[in-house]
Amino acid sequence: MGKDKLKRFSELNKFENVIQPEIKYDDSHHNIKGKWREEFKLKNPIVLELGCGGGEYTIGLARLFKEKCFVGIDIKGARIWKGAKIAKEDNIYNVRFLRTKVEFIEKFFDKNEVEEIWLTFSDPQKKKPRKRLTSPNFMDRYKKILNENGTINLKTDSHILYQYTLDLIQKNNYKLIHDIPDVYKDIHKLHYDLKNILAIKTFYEEKWLKDNKSIKYLSFKVNS
Repeated sequence: MGKDKLKRFSELNKFENVIQPEIKYDDSHHNIKGKWREEFKLKNPIVLELGCGGGEYTIGLARLFKEKCFVGIDIKGARIWKGAKIAKEDNIYNVRFLRTKVEFIEKFFDKNEVEEIWLTFSDPQKKKPRKRLTSPNFMDRYKKILNENGTINLKTDSHILYQYTLDLIQKNNYKLIHDIPDVYKDIHKLHYDLKNILAIKTFYEEKWLKDNKSIKYLSFKVNS
């Protein structure tokens, strides 16, 4: 492990906006479950970004919506270090980062505790559909923590993941809110707030745009 990486891990352990629980493979829950508003010291809606990487979307959303609380979740400490450092240096108070696997999400969030979930450029898992973050297995987890009007957002360059998710929405009669097959082709037509939200770009999105890939967006409700 390089010196820079070791330095980042050392800093990560000191960041007050990062939670790094010990991973347990039993049925126990973390003591923050059901207490996120106490963690933020705000009674604001909770929004998650799953597989947040460097936290570009988490940070971008937090800047736009100061009346909401954002939690970026990723298992890679070297990734979330970047977002956590930016939030700390820029005094972005409505952001936290949680280092854990998405599979363990129910250990950290209580029933109805979450208002919104973002999936930004998730691995399409071409050969392993069950591992896709919009698979029924994960949807069952999201349903338990989202409130009645909770929304799931998918932003992706992958036609496979986009079409798979769209089929799942239709099959399960989930309430489809937005279906945009090419975000930047149609972005001028969008409502002001949605335009600003979708204009946030992650590291990978910048890469795919340079390769002339179309960016797709879906939003839908699973509990309404």
